[in-house]
Amino acid sequence: MKRFVVGIDVGGTNVKLGLVNSSGRIISRTYFPTKSYIRSRNKLIDAIAQAVLRLLRAARVPQSSVLGIGLGLPGLIDPQRGFVNFLPNIPGWKNVPLKKMLEKKLRLPVFIDNDAKIVALAEWKFGSGRGFDHLVCLTLGTGVGSGLILDGRLYRGADNTAGELGHLPLNEKGAACNCGGVACLERTIGNRYLVQRSRKIFGKGLEPQAVGKLAKRGDARALRFWKETAEHLGNALAGVVNLLNPQCIVVGGGVANNFRFMRKTLIEVLRRRALRVPARRVKVVRARLVKDAGILGARVLVEQSLGRSS
Repeated sequence: MKRFVVGIDVGGTNVKLGLVNSSGRIISRTYFPTKSYIRSRNKLIDAIAQAVLRLLRAARVPQSSVLGIGLGLPGLIDPQRGFVNFLPNIPGWKNVPLKKMLEKKLRLPVFIDNDAKIVALAEWKFGSGRGFDHLVCLTLGTGVGSGLILDGRLYRGADNTAGELGHLPLNEKGAACNCGGVACLERTIGNRYLVQRSRKIFGKGLEPQAVGKLAKRGDARALRFWKETAEHLGNALAGVVNLLNPQCIVVGGGVANNFRFMRKTLIEVLRRRALRVPARRVKVVRARLVKDAGILGARVLVEQSLGRSS
């Protein structure tokens, strides 16, 4: 009986793998640093395949018991064709038929998607979004990623780009974004831009983690920093609430470690700026799964792709 899924979270720093059973529990895991293979796409693909085989051997699970392999990758993905269109933070990845390449090496079904969409699946099935059919999941970190669950299914859009909330414009004019647009949400609350803003407030550039530590000690400047961040995010999410009428917004990623300093302001802005009925319905919560979301979401991706119950 095929009872297991191998979930793989490909990041710019590490590639994390986990063997997930039918109950959604990770029974074995491993990882390796992405930078060791950053200069060679083919070597990275070989390393992923070898890591899968080592993971199965260590858990004493035969390949015949594996339902499939799911991968989340940080970039533009075509899940229907199994192509990686582009990975902005890992060079050499353009129009790569990753699904076909890994299936040839492993002789197992392989399914790929954008990492933020994988996280949304995980939080919907196993985490803070469990029980909701209409869900928006954000990952706040270097960039702003997001995934949409609508009517109990992952919504991808015509080109699998639905949910790019990080590139939602907050104004008609503003700073240029890497996407080619201006005044994007990511350009305001992405990590590097939070560091830039911290320099104006503290006189030196501080990572969000450091500002969080100051906020825990009651530093007024740090608390104001997170209040302003929540205002920017709340303004963007007001439009999302009006458009999609979600039941729940899940906030994850590294910046979400400071969610407790943002939650009150975020909800206040939402209720002030969004339409009354959807604004009062929506719950805003912190992500629960954190580091395991990419692995657990891969299980849901595999099951849904194979037409099984998730």
